[in-house]
Amino acid sequence: MNEDQRLSTDPELGAWRVLLGRLVSRWATGSFSTGAEFASRIAAAADELNHHPDVDLRYPHVTVTTVSHDVGRLTDRDRRLALAVSRIAEELGVEPAPPGALAELEIGLDVMVQADVEPFWRAVLGYEGTGGADGGELVDPSGRQPTLWFQQMDEPRTQRNRFHLDLTVPHDVAQERLARAIEAGGRLVSAEHAPSWWVLADAEGNEVCICTWQGRGTA
Repeated sequence: MNEDQRLSTDPELGAWRVLLGRLVSRWATGSFSTGAEFASRIAAAADELNHHPDVDLRYPHVTVTTVSHDVGRLTDRDRRLALAVSRIAEELGVEPAPPGALAELEIGLDVMVQADVEPFWRAVLGYEGTGGADGGELVDPSGRQPTLWFQQMDEPRTQRNRFHLDLTVPHDVAQERLARAIEAGGRLVSAEHAPSWWVLADAEGNEVCICTWQGRGTA
């Protein structure tokens, strides 16, 4: 069992979900001032634990994301921090938002030669490369915009758009999101890789993948 699996089934992490290898939670603060107090206390706890999450303060919610950047994956440090954040939320009377409110969006681009197109997208978006072994992906340095990754093709597929969206959702809401999309006029293109991802398309064939952590890197 890898860390994604272990933390996804940890009963003490009920407010948290694993998305793209990170622990994520959202808290319904109800007011900006409560959110600011919550964020301030998270910052103090993070300093004490010497492990710092990303905190997105908005009205009326706060989103917290944690991963161990030095090793590029989740560790027990993230679990300890998540539990500390949950305790602070309980003390402030802040409730977790439903899991369906959580998602991470990426953009996939079909390419024949990644080296030919990556410099353009890096320049036009102002993104940085991750330098992964598989050619990596491009990310917004500020962490605000969707990641752009390149899907290597053996030959052009002219029957489909070259861009598609990858929407990563909590594993326990994927089926609901899938059903809602189909009810809204979409169609299931492929479930071959489920529950890691399903491929859907709208009425004109534009594709989106609904993704979860399940099936990825399992032991």
